[in-house]
Amino acid sequence: MRILGDLLTPSCWSVRTRVTVAATLIVAALLIVGVTLFYQVLRSTIYGGLHDRGTLAVNDLATHVRETDIRGTLPVQDPGVPLLQVVDGEGGVLAASEPLRGHGPVRVPVSPQPGRPEYRTLHWTETSDVYFVSERVNTRFGERIVFAGAPITTFTRYRGVFVGLLTVTVLVATAAVGWIVSLSVRRALRPVRVMRTELAEITGGADRRVTVPEPNDEVSDLAESVNVTLDRLEDVLARQRAFVADVSHELRSPLTGLRTQLEAALERPLDEDWPAVARAALGDADRLQGIVSDLLILARLGAGVQVPRERIDLGELVRAEASRRPRRVPVEVAAEEGVTVRATEAHLIRLLTNLLDNAERHAESRIWITVAADGPDAVLEVRDDGAGIAPEDRERIFWRFHRLAEGRERDRGGTGLGLTISRDIARAHDGTLVAADSDRGARFVLRIPREEP
Repeated sequence: MRILGDLLTPSCWSVRTRVTVAATLIVAALLIVGVTLFYQVLRSTIYGGLHDRGTLAVNDLATHVRETDIRGTLPVQDPGVPLLQVVDGEGGVLAASEPLRGHGPVRVPVSPQPGRPEYRTLHWTETSDVYFVSERVNTRFGERIVFAGAPITTFTRYRGVFVGLLTVTVLVATAAVGWIVSLSVRRALRPVRVMRTELAEITGGADRRVTVPEPNDEVSDLAESVNVTLDRLEDVLARQRAFVADVSHELRSPLTGLRTQLEAALERPLDEDWPAVARAALGDADRLQGIVSDLLILARLGAGVQVPRERIDLGELVRAEASRRPRRVPVEVAAEEGVTVRATEAHLIRLLTNLLDNAERHAESRIWITVAADGPDAVLEVRDDGAGIAPEDRERIFWRFHRLAEGRERDRGGTGLGLTISRDIARAHDGTLVAADSDRGARFVLRIPREEP
């Protein structure tokens, strides 16, 4: 019963079945409406002609009755209206055409008002009906009732056959449309089935792409979109593998150093300076903690974790952080008043600290920080007077775990994630962070949307 219920539920049908059923039902409805209208128009045309001819015949007969007291056989003027009869007020037949000789009075309703025709269809025989027009006539000879009838034998005799043919036509046409639509949809969805098979065969290590069919239509656009998505997924997988490899490499170095120190100390425990061993182990542990903390921040930023934001005066924040602890070289701050942003304070502090630590690492004698408003953006610049960054390295320094040779020499305990985290923080605040041109030293420019005071 459950399987039968699923088969009867449209939501469980395939696209081909749904389209075929919908198109077939629509066409069937249109055909039924069209055939019904055709039948009604045809019937209306036939009865309209009978109405006009019957009216003309009964008017001629009424005119003749008013002038003459007709008796006997009535001449037929219109062969299409051969049934003529005149009846007196008592219901007696006074005159009739040849087809109605010996026939009793016609039993059809008659209007009580003289001169007003009445139209009725009378079942005359098993194979035919008669369209009768009757009219009451006042003459000097007394009240007369005249009848004019037109057989509709052909229409009556073949009406069943005609209706049957129309029904068969509707059924055959509906079936043909359903078959054609089903084949057309199947052919149109064939590239989709091919893409589905190809996608099912693609694994994490494969670099295959789905086939783009001809001609250039919606299905080919879908195939191209799928290939673009596969390209992006492949890029994501490649970056993920590279990231895992970099993380493994960065974690292996302090872990190896820590293990080596402990193993060496345990080989000669009595001769070892254990406070020195502990300090060295603590240094490696600090480096491990820094890497793990940075990775956690990157994961949260990459996952789009929402954190509360508040209105922050960027100039005040920069002045506070620049003076929070002494540095190797002086830090000069030039910040405009009233440059406010809506941001997470902890994230901005981490970004600024990373930029200041990087500048301190490379500066020779001074660091400059400027804060200004530039249209809808708040602009923060951090400059130093060090060796600067080569143009070809200005994007690579934002890569994860990527450190230039000078940076490794000046700070061997760094994680190589500071600038990566800073750029991710900028992007999380709908901003940008770039290494820009500078006459001397490195120049980092942060732009984030500012909030109007």
